[in-house]
Amino acid sequence: MDDHAQRLVRMLDELGRVTDEPGRLTRTFLSPAMERANLLVGDWMREAGLTVREDDTGNLIGRLESPTPGAKTLLFGSHLDTVRNAGRFDGALGVLLPIVALAALRQRGESLPFHVEVIGFSEEEAVRFAGAYIGSKAYTGRLRVADLKLRDSRNHTLREVIESHAGRHYALPKAAHRPRELLGYVEVHIEQGPVLEAKKLAVGVVSAIASQTRGRLTFRGKAGHAGTTPMNLRRDALAGASEFVLFAESYARARPGLVATVGTIHVPGGAANVIPGEVTVSLDVRHPNDAACRAALAGLVRHAQRLARRRRLVCEWQPTMQHAATPCSPALTARLARSIRTVQGRSLSLVSGAGHDAVIVAALTPVALLFVRCRDGLSHHPDEYASPKDLAVALRVVDDFLSGMAGKP
Repeated sequence: MDDHAQRLVRMLDELGRVTDEPGRLTRTFLSPAMERANLLVGDWMREAGLTVREDDTGNLIGRLESPTPGAKTLLFGSHLDTVRNAGRFDGALGVLLPIVALAALRQRGESLPFHVEVIGFSEEEAVRFAGAYIGSKAYTGRLRVADLKLRDSRNHTLREVIESHAGRHYALPKAAHRPRELLGYVEVHIEQGPVLEAKKLAVGVVSAIASQTRGRLTFRGKAGHAGTTPMNLRRDALAGASEFVLFAESYARARPGLVATVGTIHVPGGAANVIPGEVTVSLDVRHPNDAACRAALAGLVRHAQRLARRRRLVCEWQPTMQHAATPCSPALTARLARSIRTVQGRSLSLVSGAGHDAVIVAALTPVALLFVRCRDGLSHHPDEYASPKDLAVALRVVDDFLSGMAGKP
């Protein structure tokens, strides 16, 4: 698989140059770069022998038909959108690696007793719109009317953006498959953490995806002149938000397994000589246990509201995304772990602290995740990296997994 791994590296590099922002990698939902990415990846799918289509939501779908009558379908996939100033592996690896694996299968003249569908989901990162998983929600029939009302920074609704892309009225889609038609869903992803590197292992299998809640806290006070308003009369929304940011950090550090992150701060109309009257901060809370995640979120929001009252501010919480801890399929995970042991000699089980499209697809069909070692555990960063050697291991694991699913020795 080494030659195929080199092919995969070249594809990742080429796709990594498809961006909306020159000088750094950024692809957001239905942006011009996303459209170019779908064209490029669609060509690679066709070269691998897949038939290709794109749905109204921008999901790219390549399908390899089986000659077996009445065959079910095995899904592979991940997302093709990115965070801002991204690395080239997050999401893209889970789309391109199965394409390369199926191309190798075709090169050997082999067929499978099941259909395979490779999906490049159009949105997972929630960069353009606050709600994540737009692509996988649409594919699984879980997109809702409330999602279509989400607005981007230019005040366009999700519905407007989709309809402009599709060129017609957008009706909420049904699931692309009925559960009984499917064998499951497999997602290959860089680990986004340091465990595999510490254990000196190329790949590992995921047992579950941690619970996660994301939303916005808005602090409102009173804007005023920076030079004429005495300190004791100020209702500074940014000072209150800043106090909360530091509290969230200390709160999570004191609770094992919990992570809490404020990743954005927005000061509408902010100026150097104006006391901020309104500030919105993002809040991302994760824990492997659902109850612990809910309790932590409640504690953080209560504290935000208490400190707001103390500072004569108002604080409002708006959730934008939530998912429960998602267990991976025991059967698919065991099959994947056997393939890892065959290729690597040892299989390590991991819990994913990051969310993945598998969270949404799990409502439709059993899911499994294969993690690939990434240097320094780094992700959502231009220096994100998985070595060609580790990619070759991952390709061999997927190849063995397909053989095992096909009942081959």
